[in-house]
Amino acid sequence: MKNTKDLLKKLTDLNGIAGHEHQVKKAMIELLEPNSDEMIYDNLGGVFGKKKSQSGQRTIMIAGHLDEIGFMVTKIEAQGFIRFTPIGGWWNQVMLSQKVTITTDEGREIRGIIGSKPPHVLGAEERNKPVDMKHMFIDVGAKDKAEVEAAGIEVGNMITPYSEFETLLNEDYVTAKAFDNRFGCALAVDVLDELKNEALDINLVAGANVQEEVGLRGAKVAAHKVKPDLAIAVDVGVAYDTPGLESDGDVKIGQGPIVLTLDATNIGHVGLIRHVKKVAKAHNIELQWDSMPGGGTDAGNMHTALDGIPSIALSIPLRYMHSNVSVIDQKDYQKAVQLVTEIIRALNDDVVDELIW
Repeated sequence: MKNTKDLLKKLTDLNGIAGHEHQVKKAMIELLEPNSDEMIYDNLGGVFGKKKSQSGQRTIMIAGHLDEIGFMVTKIEAQGFIRFTPIGGWWNQVMLSQKVTITTDEGREIRGIIGSKPPHVLGAEERNKPVDMKHMFIDVGAKDKAEVEAAGIEVGNMITPYSEFETLLNEDYVTAKAFDNRFGCALAVDVLDELKNEALDINLVAGANVQEEVGLRGAKVAAHKVKPDLAIAVDVGVAYDTPGLESDGDVKIGQGPIVLTLDATNIGHVGLIRHVKKVAKAHNIELQWDSMPGGGTDAGNMHTALDGIPSIALSIPLRYMHSNVSVIDQKDYQKAVQLVTEIIRALNDDVVDELIW
C-alpha cells in the first residue's frame, strides 16, 4: 500500500467542486494508469482504471467521487465583495470567517475570507440568530470590482474551502478538507495497486464519479458506461463519537470500516452484504454498521442503472462532515483498503451468481 498520508494529502489538497473536477481527474489518471490494463472515461468526467480478469466474465465497480462541497461565484459587487451560492450541502453556522480558494478559468488560485461582523456591533437578537447564506460574502482583499475582475475572477468560478492537511496529536488522526470524498478516490487507487501483480477471477473497475454532491449525477452515467455486475460506492460516514452526537449512532473513528445497510437512496444489497460479512470475518476485519435515512451515496444511482446493479456503500468514519475541516483515523482507511481488496479476491463468476440470487 502506498504511503497513506502522502496519497491522502495529494488528493485533499486539490480543488474540485461538482462540475469542476478537472484537477482531481488529472491526478487520478496519473495514479490509476500505471496499474490498469485500460482506462475508462465517461462524458461527464468520471475516470476509472480497469484490471482485466484472467478467468471470469463478471465485473465489479469500485467508485469514489471526485467532487467536494464548495461554492460558486454568482456576483461581484462594486466594492469588490463576492456573492456566492453553495454547491453541495452546507450548514450556515460552520461558514463565517472561514478561508476559501477561488479558482479562475486560467487556474489561478485566489484566497478569500467569508466575512463576518464583529461581536461588538451585534445586538442581543442578532447574536443568537444564524446568518442566512444569502447575506454572506467573500472578501479577497480588493478595493473594488475592477480589481477583482483584473485578477480573473468571474461569475461561475469555483470556490473551495481552504484547510491545510495536518497530523493531529494522535499521529493516526489527520485533518483536511475534502476527505468527502477523496478518501474514496484514494481507496480506488490503493486497491488497484494492491492487486496489480495478481490474477483476478473478476474484472475490476476502480475510480471515481463526478457530481455526487449535487444529486449522485455522475454515478448513473458511470454505471451505464462500465455496465458492472456489482458495485460498491466508497464514501465517508458520520462519526458519532463527538460531544452531542453520542445518542445518534454508534460509529466511532478508529473502529474500522462502515457498512451502510440503507440510506435515503439505496437499501444495501443483501447478498453483497453477506459476502462482505464473510470476507471480514475470514480476515479479522472489524466492521461497523450504520443507516442514514437522511442522506445518500452513489450507490443510490448505481443500483437502479441498466437492469439493476446490486450495490452497497462502504465508508470510514469522518468527524465534521460537510465543513471546512474534517478528521479521519488513518487506520480506518487502511482497513477499508484491506477489506475491499479481500472482497475482490474472494469473487468469481460463480460467487457473483450466488450472491445476486
